[in-house]
Amino acid sequence: MNENAWTRWPSREALSKDGVSRPRRLLGRAIRAVLLGLLLWAALRQDGISLWGEAAAVAGVLLAAGAAWGYFRATYAHRLLPSLALVAVLLALAVAAQVTGFGGPALVLWCGCGILALERLPLAAAVPVTSVALASFAVFNKDVWLTTASTVAGLALAGYVARLDSEARGNAQRLLVQERAAREAEAESAALSERARLAREIHDVLAHSLSAQMVHLEAARLLLERGASREQVLERVVAARGMARDGLTETRQALSALRGELTPLEEFLTDLVSVTDGGEVTVTGERRALPAEASQAVRRVAQEAMTNVRKHAQGAKVRVRLDYSDHQVTLDVRDKGGRPGELAASGGGYGLLGMRERAELLGGSLDAGPDEEGFVVTLKVPV
Repeated sequence: MNENAWTRWPSREALSKDGVSRPRRLLGRAIRAVLLGLLLWAALRQDGISLWGEAAAVAGVLLAAGAAWGYFRATYAHRLLPSLALVAVLLALAVAAQVTGFGGPALVLWCGCGILALERLPLAAAVPVTSVALASFAVFNKDVWLTTASTVAGLALAGYVARLDSEARGNAQRLLVQERAAREAEAESAALSERARLAREIHDVLAHSLSAQMVHLEAARLLLERGASREQVLERVVAARGMARDGLTETRQALSALRGELTPLEEFLTDLVSVTDGGEVTVTGERRALPAEASQAVRRVAQEAMTNVRKHAQGAKVRVRLDYSDHQVTLDVRDKGGRPGELAASGGGYGLLGMRERAELLGGSLDAGPDEEGFVVTLKVPV
C-alpha cells in the first residue's frame, strides 16, 4: 500500500451509522449490551472477592464502557492523540484486570481493542495497537498455541474485514449524497430552463401584439395629423384595441400550449392567413404532432411574417407552405404584390431577429429577404 493508505483515516461516512440498516443497528446494540453484561457478570462472580473488590470491578467495567464510547467519538472526529489515549486506557484496564485475577474480562478487552483499532484508526496507528492487543491476548490465553494462533489470525482478519465493510458503506453514502446533489442541480436547472422558456414565449407574444398595436396607433396619429375623418381614426383605434385583446388571448394560448394543450398547427395557420385576401396554406409531408417549442416557433414566425406583410405589403397575396420531413419541419411564407403601408419605414426588424434567435436556440435557422416576386421568410426547425 502507498503512504496515503497507511495514514488515511476511514471516512466519517464509514465511521457513522448512516446507511446502516435498522436490523444491523439493533444487532450492534445487542452485541454491545451482551458484552457489557458479560463483563459485569464476570466481575461479580469472581470467587473470594470482597464487597469493595466487586465495587472496584464494576467501576472498572463502567470505566471501560466510557472509554470505549469516547474512543468511538474521537475516531469519528479523526482525532488521533485522544483516540490513542483512550485505547491505551482500555489496554491498561485489561492489564489491571489480568493482574487482579479477572482474566476473562481482560481477554475480551484485548480482543475488542485489536478489532476496533483495525476498523477505526489509520493503518499506521492501527497495526501497532492491534499487535500489542492480540499479542497480550496470545500470551495470557490458556488454550493450546494452535488454537490461540488461529484465534489471533481470525480476530485480525475480522477487524480488517470490518474496516473494508465500513469503507464500502461510506463510499456508497458519498455516492448517494452526490447523486442527490446532482438530481437537485438538475431539477433546479430544469426549473430555470422552464422559466426562461415561459419568459421567451410571453415576450414573443407581447412583442408581436404590441408591434401590431403600434402599427394601428401610429396610423391613427398620422390620420389625425392629416385631418382624416372620425370614422377612419376610430377604425384604427378599434383595431388597436382588438390587437390588445388578441394579445392577451395569445398569451393564454401560449401558456396552454406549453402545457401540451395545442390546437392543430394547420388550423392555426389557416386562421392566421384567412384575414388576407387570396391567402393560401399548403401542407406537405406526413403530418404529426410537434414538440411544444418547435410548434410555438412555427406559430410565432408565421405571426411575425403576417405582421410584416400587413405593414410592408398591404393587399399582397400570401402563400404559406408547411413541410414535414423526416427530421425537420419547414415553414415558408411568401408574399406577392401589395404596396407599402403607411408605416413601412417604422420598426427596426427586431421581430425577425427575435425569431431567428428562437430558431437557433432550437438548433434550426431562419432566413428572411426579398425574392423576385416579393418577400420570403423561411424557418427550419429540427424535430
